Amino acid sequence: MLDIEEIKDKLAGFQPQPLKQEFDRHAAVTMLLRIKDQRTEVLLIRRAEHDQDPWSGDLGFPGGRIEDQDSNPRAAAERETWEEIGCQLNEKNYLGQSTELTGAYLSVHISCYIYQIDNDTQFKLNGEVVDLFWVPLQTLLDPLRNQQLTFFYRGKDRCHPAIKLDEWSERPLWGITYRLLDNFLNLFDISFTYPERR
Repeated sequence: MLDIEEIKDKLAGFQPQPLKQEFDRHAAVTMLLRIKDQRTEVLLIRRAEHDQDPWSGDLGFPGGRIEDQDSNPRAAAERETWEEIGCQLNEKNYLGQSTELTGAYLSVHISCYIYQIDNDTQFKLNGEVVDLFWVPLQTLLDPLRNQQLTFFYRGKDRCHPAIKLDEWSERPLWGITYRLLDNFLNLFDISFTYPERR
């Protein structure tokens, strides 16, 4: 299941199509990968609960809004990752960029940059992140974990595909991060399996 050399080869030759429309904001995130016990794992964070944050308490990737001091979206993703979890990223562990994404409900453009980091990397969480954990990509693809769940979000009940990760989090994986991971897997002709796709 997706060894790191396959990922490197695919990303080395992949250039995402730029988004043409205008957005209220542009954010950048990092998808951090590692190899453990011959399996590729991805790092997920849990955001702190905050009334002003549309992703309050959700599972996600490190990252955030691009600021004026950032030279480009990738620099913003690296800065945010350092600020949120104390992980320093650089050209040496950079693998490439995944498909650009737009928010389903918010006018936001998200860029996603992928890195491989060492198993012994130490993290230091700031107040925006309350937890982090590693999940094997194979676990995310388990059909029994992939479900359609109903959420109360932005004033109404909405039904979304999601992944139950009860061993790690009371919150499921859904929304933008789910879509970012699905886009990444699509590069390898792999997709999440939820009931409507079976």
